[in-house]
Amino acid sequence: MKKVSNLSVILGLSLLATATGANAETQNSVTVQSQSTTAPVMQSSLPVTESKLSESETIRAINTDLIRPKAVAQNVTSVSQLSDVKPTDWAFTALQSLVERYGCIAGYPDSTFRGKQATSRYEFAAGLNACLDKINEIISAGLADKVSKEDLATLQKLQEEFAAELATLRGRVDALDAKVAKLEAQQFSTTTKLSGLAFFNVTTGSGSNVLRDGAAPGNAPNTTMSGLVWLTLNTSFTGKDSLVTQLAVGNGNSAYSNAYGSAGFFNTTATTFTDQTAGATANTFVLRELSYTFPVFEKASLVVGPRVNFYKYFDGNRFIYPWNTTFNSINSTLLTNAKRGAGAVFMTPLGDQFDFKIGYLAESNEFGDSGASAANPTRGGLFGGNNALTAELGFKPSDAFKLRLLYSRTNLAGANPPATIGGAGFTPSFPGTATTAGGYNNGQSDVFVANFDWLVTKGFGIFGRYGYGSTNLNRALGGSNNVSMNTFQAGLAFPDLFKEGAQAMISFAMPFKFTDNDNVITSGKGNGGTQYDLEFSYIYPVTKNISLVPSAYFIFNPNNFSGNPTVFIGNLQAVFSF
Repeated sequence: MKKVSNLSVILGLSLLATATGANAETQNSVTVQSQSTTAPVMQSSLPVTESKLSESETIRAINTDLIRPKAVAQNVTSVSQLSDVKPTDWAFTALQSLVERYGCIAGYPDSTFRGKQATSRYEFAAGLNACLDKINEIISAGLADKVSKEDLATLQKLQEEFAAELATLRGRVDALDAKVAKLEAQQFSTTTKLSGLAFFNVTTGSGSNVLRDGAAPGNAPNTTMSGLVWLTLNTSFTGKDSLVTQLAVGNGNSAYSNAYGSAGFFNTTATTFTDQTAGATANTFVLRELSYTFPVFEKASLVVGPRVNFYKYFDGNRFIYPWNTTFNSINSTLLTNAKRGAGAVFMTPLGDQFDFKIGYLAESNEFGDSGASAANPTRGGLFGGNNALTAELGFKPSDAFKLRLLYSRTNLAGANPPATIGGAGFTPSFPGTATTAGGYNNGQSDVFVANFDWLVTKGFGIFGRYGYGSTNLNRALGGSNNVSMNTFQAGLAFPDLFKEGAQAMISFAMPFKFTDNDNVITSGKGNGGTQYDLEFSYIYPVTKNISLVPSAYFIFNPNNFSGNPTVFIGNLQAVFSF
């Protein structure tokens, strides 16, 4: 598209201001109208030539050359408000007349006019249209004597020259007005936006006679097809706050993990994260998240709610997404047993390179001990059941690298009456089952985790985690036992592989390894072997809203039994976002 300078616009529009004297002859009966056809190019000193654009190019031109200047323009009532326009400028008089006589010139927010900046025919037409509207207002108000014949004649010539641009501009504005009216009439809410994710999973696997603690050897189940949907309502009342209400429903049952896992374990052996029921039973909607985020202090924010998802705020990693990993890969296996809980999270930056988060969550998730949940007033409650206090310090020296250091103090409620104590759900801070005479009242864990991701080059990144936890188990008959655990994960990522928005990932993890000095572990320890998980996945965006995610998982020494056969799990997933 051909460009002219803002001063050239003044040269053209200055023709409107050549007759500014008080005795200028007027024409009261003339009404300014836009033209619907293109007239021959006007012969004048205006250095703008007619441009030939297709319909699509015209629309793009309007989007880029009209909407942009309007977004930065501010009304000018006196030429003295324009700091870069001086009385010695050759266009000063013309600009002064246009500003003070018709008020149809706008400047930038920094009080400049930027006369040397390139201007398109469409921007010129926008300025001309503003003058046309202003003069029509003057005539409609019965003040036609304020507009001279010369001005009207010049306007007519300019209308003929820019008829195509004016027609396109006005047509586009009319179309936008119609769309806005339709959206306002049909919109769901002025404060709430709905988004969603839907997952289709086809899962298969192989492996037989897999030894398990507390259960008969496991064998591969049948191939399954399952689905999961997350529907999120995001409501903002001030533009800076966010009320998140998320509903979820699914019919996956994590069959492969449950078929191969030891007693007291599920979702711990190569289970795709989205192969789940969402709630305690299949095909039942659950309230997955209910939280409110609002700003505090200058840059900090606070999240509070009865249903807050832990991994949404802590131990994140740019290369790991729930829809292409197992439960063991999302965050540290040891970090917390309150994966979804009631409480609050405080987040704040610390300068340009650091950030800090601290949160307290009491378990209210449907996979844990519901009797000891935050919503139960007679047992558990906000402080008496499974809960965790977690802090994270982030260090980001550049956009390519981030390091996270985490500490979590967790409480694991025992049975009532005291009996065995153990983990339930996915990756609790104490992922095993322990027993002793009289049982346990509760247990407390101190967990330390380091996590990093590094985009080494545009298409290649590395990431990793290491965690260490020490749990003290309080016996009901007095005394205590201690169990130590550690976990790690390392991986490679290939963003935009073969297509923009795609990502391939390789992850190698040790979900958990016990050091049981008191020999109280009855499930999860195996025979002293070490389970390793190797994961391959690839996210391929078919369209903006549809992706295909093939994944493959290999589990070596399942359930920490050395000599157990390697288990293979394959998953093909379709992800729909809206």
